[in-house]
Amino acid sequence: MYSVGVKSQEYEMQRSPLAKEKEAEANYIEAVKYRMLGDEKQEEELLKQVIKSKSDEAAPYYDLAKLYLRQQKIDDAEYNIKKAIERGKTNAWYKKLYADILVMENKPEKAADIFWELSKTERHNHEYPYQAVKLYEKANKPKEALKVLDEVIEKYGNDEILLMEKEQIFLHTNKLDEAIKIAEKLIELNPKEGRFYLNLGEIYNNNKQPNKAIEVYQKAIKLFPDEPSLQYGLANYYKSIKDTAHYREYISKAVLNPEFDNETKVNILISFLQELGLDTTKKNQGIELTSKLAEQNADDASITALYAQVLWNTGNSELAAEWYKKSIAIDPDKFTVWQQLLLCYSGAKDADSLLKFSAKAIKYFPNQSMFHYLNGMGQFYKKNYPPAITAINRAINLQPEENKALLSDMYSSLGDIYNATNEFVLSDTCLEKSLRMNPNNPSVLNNYAYYLSVRGVRLSEAERMSKKSLEIRPGEATFLDTYGWIFYKEGDYQDAKKFIEDAINADKDADGTVWEHLGDTLFKLNDIDKAVDCWKKAKEKGNDNNNIDKKIQDRKLYE
Repeated sequence: MYSVGVKSQEYEMQRSPLAKEKEAEANYIEAVKYRMLGDEKQEEELLKQVIKSKSDEAAPYYDLAKLYLRQQKIDDAEYNIKKAIERGKTNAWYKKLYADILVMENKPEKAADIFWELSKTERHNHEYPYQAVKLYEKANKPKEALKVLDEVIEKYGNDEILLMEKEQIFLHTNKLDEAIKIAEKLIELNPKEGRFYLNLGEIYNNNKQPNKAIEVYQKAIKLFPDEPSLQYGLANYYKSIKDTAHYREYISKAVLNPEFDNETKVNILISFLQELGLDTTKKNQGIELTSKLAEQNADDASITALYAQVLWNTGNSELAAEWYKKSIAIDPDKFTVWQQLLLCYSGAKDADSLLKFSAKAIKYFPNQSMFHYLNGMGQFYKKNYPPAITAINRAINLQPEENKALLSDMYSSLGDIYNATNEFVLSDTCLEKSLRMNPNNPSVLNNYAYYLSVRGVRLSEAERMSKKSLEIRPGEATFLDTYGWIFYKEGDYQDAKKFIEDAINADKDADGTVWEHLGDTLFKLNDIDKAVDCWKKAKEKGNDNNNIDKKIQDRKLYE
């Protein structure tokens, strides 16, 4: 391999021009090789040696400029590209690189001058004048940009892109009449394309000339009744003048137009749905439109998933689940769709479906903690505690530590399961981990407090946590019952009665456990008749305490 060494001045003087040229060539070949190997240090050193041997060569300066540009050494890049241009004044590549460097230095006008100069010599490259125009615009030099456009249009004819660019410059410089002339010229050149009518209509509408805008739109819609972009343009026009009925009519036509691509339809529909707010009538219109689009595109995974999401957002989780399943059947590789499907089955009554579909989701996404977590919850609902513990521990191991809120929920659920299996040390450990990650989670505070109260341990700590949960969510029926039950366990039956009654008043469908708590409390207060009435109410509500029948029959408290 050629080795670069330090040669004395005397040796340099003695070497022939031919020897220097051969050495320069060898160094240049080596520099290219090191560039390909990614060794920029050696490439730089060798290029400098080439320049030392042949200072009149432009190419090594150009290569050094590119090297320094890659290294973000902009000043060095500019110095070397200028040297290259001095030695190769007609080389377009050198000038192009210089223009790129000027852009990086935020010198758009100078860069535009170079691109415009290049466009005159490199006539085959139509990008150069366009880049010059954009850079003159960036430099706030509209006159120069228009001059370039006029010369190019005169030379090459009425190109659509160039005319549209010219129109935009007139609009940005408040030359509305000139912009309108360009828009009309585009219609004249393209009389069978509705989008140019739309363009003119939007100019009028955006510049507070709605009467002229509607004239253009109405003319266009007669010529092109099925043009989706015109339908959407009319929808936006009617929206701007607050004509809600016509706005929704044309939004529906655009969204259901088979000529529109599905991605555009979905984007339009999502924007429309976000505008509907809480009005039930409007929401129903949104659901109906999404339903029609989904039926029209039953083989499109994104559209079926969107309809499912709309159903979910409006509380119809059962039907939402069916449409999520249709989406998954088309494309099973969408994580978010699987997740939403499982959330449709997140309640205990849907445990079988949750288990079935979480198992399927895990096959597609074995390393997604959420699916293991939801599988564990399904097992918990079915009282399959060992597999529930395994699944949630797996979820915790897979869950990134930075998502503390979700990890807190996982530890909380694991704590609930351990409590159900009477593994109280493990339960307390998990619940404390959950609260360390999210100390203000009211549900965890309540559950932990209730578990301690049932066991009759650490009651002052349980009271503190229960009180905090109520400060976060005042009036929560379940929390009020827990707070009252802690007072019961502490022997404070008057306060127990107050908060348990508050819980029942806060939730007219309070479950049997709450009614049994009130009956026990009333018994302690020697109000036996009312206590028995509460126990009977608890039984009606489905309380499964083995002692409830004995309490009613014997009119006695069994704890």
